[in-house]
Amino acid sequence: MVQIDIVYRGDLRCESVHAPSKAQLSTDAPLDNQGKGQSFSPTDLVATALGSCMLTTMGIVAKRHGWNMEGARARVIKTMVADPARRIAKLETQLVIPGDFDARAKQALELAAKQCPVHKTLSASVEMPLTISWTGSSSPAAQGA
Repeated sequence: MVQIDIVYRGDLRCESVHAPSKAQLSTDAPLDNQGKGQSFSPTDLVATALGSCMLTTMGIVAKRHGWNMEGARARVIKTMVADPARRIAKLETQLVIPGDFDARAKQALELAAKQCPVHKTLSASVEMPLTISWTGSSSPAAQGA
């Protein structure tokens, strides 16, 4: 269990504190929803959570096997819809994984990405296509899901 304390500061801005570490972050409503767009929106944090959870879960698997994933990157493209209610419709994730990985390692890492807790939590309500580019391989190939 982790406690996060959130205070509404007005003008569609919230400040959050991660109780265990005291780390802080602010959210702001996006420009297209009456906000100033001066920080991550709450739904931006969902997209951020997906990409960082995928990389973290892959990193756990890589660490267990002695594989180096340092420098791996994720880009998440968030698409919102308003019908029937405003919500995230799609989170398109593009991962770039440097290093040389054999087929078994690639399969294990891709499975880890798709099994991260955020992906599993969102899987029923949000379209989540995934593309992985293996940049260190002798024959880099993008794998889609």
